Amino acid sequence: MTAATDKRDRGDKLAARRGTGPSGGGVSNRIRRNGVATPWLFLSVALVVTILFSIVPFLQTIMYSFTNARRLGSWKFVGLDNFIEMAHDERFWTALQNSALYVVVVMPAMVFLPLLLALLVQKQVPFIAVFRTGYYVPVIVSMVAAGIMWQWMLDSRGMVNSLLQALGWITSPVPFLTDRWLLLISSMIVTIWKGVGYYMVIYLAALTNIPTDLYEAASIDGAGAWHQFWSVTIPGVRNTMVLIAALSSVAAFRVFTEIYVLSNNTAGIGGKGMTMVMLIQREGTGLDAQVGYSSAISLVMFLITVGLMIASLRMQMEDE
Repeated sequence: MTAATDKRDRGDKLAARRGTGPSGGGVSNRIRRNGVATPWLFLSVALVVTILFSIVPFLQTIMYSFTNARRLGSWKFVGLDNFIEMAHDERFWTALQNSALYVVVVMPAMVFLPLLLALLVQKQVPFIAVFRTGYYVPVIVSMVAAGIMWQWMLDSRGMVNSLLQALGWITSPVPFLTDRWLLLISSMIVTIWKGVGYYMVIYLAALTNIPTDLYEAASIDGAGAWHQFWSVTIPGVRNTMVLIAALSSVAAFRVFTEIYVLSNNTAGIGGKGMTMVMLIQREGTGLDAQVGYSSAISLVMFLITVGLMIASLRMQMEDE
């Protein structure tokens, strides 16, 4: 009798330890519940931050875009009045034209120039590490600092104008920072100069995934370097090119800091060099800020950006 009782007690203890006995079910359930709750506990901070600083402002922007909200005073629902005003606002169409032009020029440069640099720095030649580092240094420089540096160089009394006058190529300073088109071109140069190293690193990672056997086979077939580039390299990095096209398009359409710093927030004479983000910033700041109209422009810009992303995703899906 005692032996049977001891055996049963040992069985109950073993079952409790495993969580299968009458006293172990609660422990097992608590462990399971804690295991499910732990990931959400770690994610809770990120979720709260995302909700407070991304989702809530986005929903507020949608709401304000249909109102006449200002920074001071009361506001009311006005329907599509902000969008109708936008359609007749010359500043909006100028800003949209400038932003679209920025995408048309910067995106192809960001797709092809970093690829050529990646192919160059991939070669095992003397001092290539120095060039690789030099190409990437602008990436880690603050855009504000880079903008101030370029502003000094492109100023009417800056290094570029002084050099051109010393060479006798110009008689008066070139208005790089005040003329609409020259300001946009100058800003594009700054954007490309600063971003090319970042995309070069992405291409370097993609190039390492191309099997060397393909180049060897193409070489045996008599293909030269140019033919290998189009028949082996381009197909091997096609998905990366689509990704970079999407990233650079969105970044170019949202350009702000370059023009803001170069022009000291003037956007050139008459504000003709203004982009979409600069227009949003001007309308949405200040004591008499038109928050409703600024929100409507932001919503239109968001829809255009989403359209660019969808177009790039469709291109990637078609390639696959």
